[in-house]
Amino acid sequence: MTKSIRLLSIVTRMNVGGPAVQISTLMRGLLPTEIDQVLLTGTVGLDEEDFLSSQGQDLRSVRVPSMGREVQPLKDAIALRQISKLIRRFNPHIIHTHTAKAGSLGRAAAIATRSGAKRVHTFHGHLLHGYFSPSATRRVIRVERALAKRTTKLIAVGEQVKTDLLHNGIGQPCQYEVIAPGLQLGPIPTREQAREDLGLDLNQPVVCFIGRLTAIKRIDRLIDVVRNTSRDIHNVQFVVAGEGTELGLVHKARQAGLPVIALGWRSDVERIMAASDLMVLTSDNEGTPVSLIQAGLAGLPVVSTDVGSVRDVVRDGKSGVLTSTDPLTLSIAVSDLLANPQLRRQYGDFARQDYSERYGSQTLVNSHLRVYRSLLNES
Repeated sequence: MTKSIRLLSIVTRMNVGGPAVQISTLMRGLLPTEIDQVLLTGTVGLDEEDFLSSQGQDLRSVRVPSMGREVQPLKDAIALRQISKLIRRFNPHIIHTHTAKAGSLGRAAAIATRSGAKRVHTFHGHLLHGYFSPSATRRVIRVERALAKRTTKLIAVGEQVKTDLLHNGIGQPCQYEVIAPGLQLGPIPTREQAREDLGLDLNQPVVCFIGRLTAIKRIDRLIDVVRNTSRDIHNVQFVVAGEGTELGLVHKARQAGLPVIALGWRSDVERIMAASDLMVLTSDNEGTPVSLIQAGLAGLPVVSTDVGSVRDVVRDGKSGVLTSTDPLTLSIAVSDLLANPQLRRQYGDFARQDYSERYGSQTLVNSHLRVYRSLLNES
């Protein structure tokens, strides 16, 4: 196409996490000569780190202060008006929404303004398991079914996410495109330098957890793993990078004498991974976890619950170990892998090569650009 595509991306909030990493990677990779883009985003919670302030000041963005993660009818109505106003002003060719709240408000605004823009929505995961009560989940499904009928293209970050959504009657198979996350790590320090920077002993086994400390991540299960593993391996150390509503569990575990350190939000995940022997993920549900992709790119093996689209990322028995959600089973897998440095190296080497091919940032950009071009060529 000779003229640039006007792209309006909308996300509920740019808190530090997988969606923010993906959106920023995509925005930075799209050439301004082809894509004229604006990011519309709300406000982060008090317990969250703002990605735009810490890592995304170069991104062209507009804040909608009334838009946040909580359902607040008055504020949501104000946000809907503000989004509608920007749609009229920017007159985009494509409106691309991310995350549930922005997906609802953004697509509702596109309908209300009678915008001729193509509507794209990305499911970075879904809210169908582990988030709400059964009645609230049914309401979420009804809303998503209705919105899918008014959406041009649905993007899922993994095959399992797509399968779950279709199983619940959300969208039609022909609407879906599966686009895996893509990213690029910064420089990775040496193990020695990373451990010195973090105050860790060079010879002790180190396990890291990187992510939001929320209920769905099952930090209580992580603490069980810390407790069980420390009985088997006396000098093990767990480091937890992230903040959220479950941060208090980490502090309580530390106060109780368990070997776990809370690092808070960190932008230098490369340093944490370089200092670690393996990464653990204890979630009840996941989309396609960016933290596991980052680990693989850094050559770090993982132990994770086999939930959501984790299996799309981790090759069980090749780049890491997938287990049930049972804390004891997780703990045994962690202890066994810590006790086998040769196997860790084997998993890490495989992951580094495999993930570089599957999850490069340019693959993410090219896949989206192909979708955008195809939508406008259909007009």
